[in-house]
Amino acid sequence: MQIADGKVALFHYTLTNDQGDILDTSSGGDPLGYVHGTGTIIPGLEAAMTGKSTGDSFQVSIEPKDAYGQHNQALVQRVPRQLFPLDEEIKQGMQFQAKADAGGLQIVTILEVGEAEVTIDGNHPLAGVRLNFDVEITDVRDATEEETAHGHTHGPSGAH
Repeated sequence: MQIADGKVALFHYTLTNDQGDILDTSSGGDPLGYVHGTGTIIPGLEAAMTGKSTGDSFQVSIEPKDAYGQHNQALVQRVPRQLFPLDEEIKQGMQFQAKADAGGLQIVTILEVGEAEVTIDGNHPLAGVRLNFDVEITDVRDATEEETAHGHTHGPSGAH
């Protein structure tokens, strides 16, 4: 069976940047599963997965435009320190979720902490980065009705 819209694909991966640093991996754990065609993985990787079958292995480099986009300087802002809990220590590099203008959630990273202002970055941490994947397809199956309705997998057997 080949990966196509409405199919569940399970795969192991190692994600690196152009310097060869490992950014993420499923090695030593369970494979990642998704329902193809639902947009739950980055578009470039989903496109590269199309037509692959159980047992296939491949490497692919995904440009930022097909991953998390280019770094957008407009998403780097200075905000008043008082917007953060005063009893909580705020440090450079901390991340938190904030409501996005489009209504969803986005990851925000603290770049700098001053007495009166905090500089935050609303870009995804991997924005502007070419992503290099080493992928092994471990299973391809039909999505269950529930998975299709929900747009995500419920485990290899179709149930949590």
